[in-house]
Amino acid sequence: MSEAEITKMKQNATSVSLGTLIGRELRNDKVEQPTIKYGQAALAKKGEDCFLIKPDCQRIPGNPLTSFSVFAIFDGHNGISAAIFAKENLLNNVLSAIPEGISREEWLQALPRALVAGFVKTDIEFQQKGETSGTTVTFVVIDGWTITVASVGDSRCILDTQGGVISLLTVDHRLEENEEERQRVTASGGQVGRLNVFGGNEVGPLRCWPGGLCLSRSIGDTDVGEFIVPVPHVKQVKISNAGGRLIIASDGIWDALTSDLAAQSCRGLPAELAAKLVVKEAVRSRGLKDDTTCLVVDIIPYDHPILPPTPRKKQNLLTSFLFRRRSQNARSNKLSAVGVVEELFEEGSAMLAERLGKDFPLDSSSGLFRCAVCQADQPASEGLSVNSGPFFSPSSKPWEGPFLCATCRRKKDAMEGKRPSRPIITA
Repeated sequence: MSEAEITKMKQNATSVSLGTLIGRELRNDKVEQPTIKYGQAALAKKGEDCFLIKPDCQRIPGNPLTSFSVFAIFDGHNGISAAIFAKENLLNNVLSAIPEGISREEWLQALPRALVAGFVKTDIEFQQKGETSGTTVTFVVIDGWTITVASVGDSRCILDTQGGVISLLTVDHRLEENEEERQRVTASGGQVGRLNVFGGNEVGPLRCWPGGLCLSRSIGDTDVGEFIVPVPHVKQVKISNAGGRLIIASDGIWDALTSDLAAQSCRGLPAELAAKLVVKEAVRSRGLKDDTTCLVVDIIPYDHPILPPTPRKKQNLLTSFLFRRRSQNARSNKLSAVGVVEELFEEGSAMLAERLGKDFPLDSSSGLFRCAVCQADQPASEGLSVNSGPFFSPSSKPWEGPFLCATCRRKKDAMEGKRPSRPIITA
């Protein structure tokens, strides 16, 4: 083939109109994007639960091709103000920590770090109000077939896939059940023990002291030690195009039902009816002893009006392969097998230096550092790296990001037991 013929072929191959390209994008999006349907139900005992449903978010405002959904449960304690504040502010704080003008894949990769920054920023802002309530948070972002869950406390999110395999996407931060968190709390200066009653007998679940909280992570709780941290456990998975169901609920559900029972009790039902049935089963099993809130979210293949029925199969040795960590080759593999769940990311460390990454360089045009938590721009002389340590310390790397402003640095040090943190209360 002559050079002229090759050149002509290249010209013909590249002369595709913009309208054609947009049409392809629209068709591809229709094929790849699932339908999201959801239901909510609740019964109140104390009236301290809140929930958030935002199915119409957009990474790029005005562009429907960049849509994603957010669902969240906030289980308050010692009042409802922390739960309401988190509901109203957490999403904006998370999104403000994601760089603008990046691709979808880059956005999804930046999301886990942005969730950490958003949780910590929300906690700092609430503590500045001087109120003493606190809240658990289970915060779910759904973008196509990718699910990202961030959580503090003991609300829970489970995934029921079309293969009948149930996956827990959260970690409970109850001291009674989490030995790693007990060790972290005591290493940070807190004490862990049960209530002492007359005669020296210990009763009830393990608690943090001072404060007496049963949880090791939450947003708020200004009157409790800073060893109660707002740094979330984050897990990101991708499900197959067979779809799946999420059940997101406060501990009023999970104290009454196991994950298996909750999933099995509502299989085959539309999401709205499923949420009501889960709440009904929890109350029937244990009575109404706590606020009981449930969200059911169905991620449905685009060509199905409802989530296809899940076959009730016994687990076998192949189940262990259905939930797998991402390998280097996984990026190019298509998830078509029913029930396959691919783990993209998981991290639960409470150390900010391990959660915020290092790519926060100095802006050479302005000479400013941007705080990795609150996103405030700081002069280079005031921005402190999370890797800063004692002078001449081998572990001190003050030139490496991420960088924190003075307020967020004090918060970080307090969470690690390095100094007490007394939040500045603003009117």
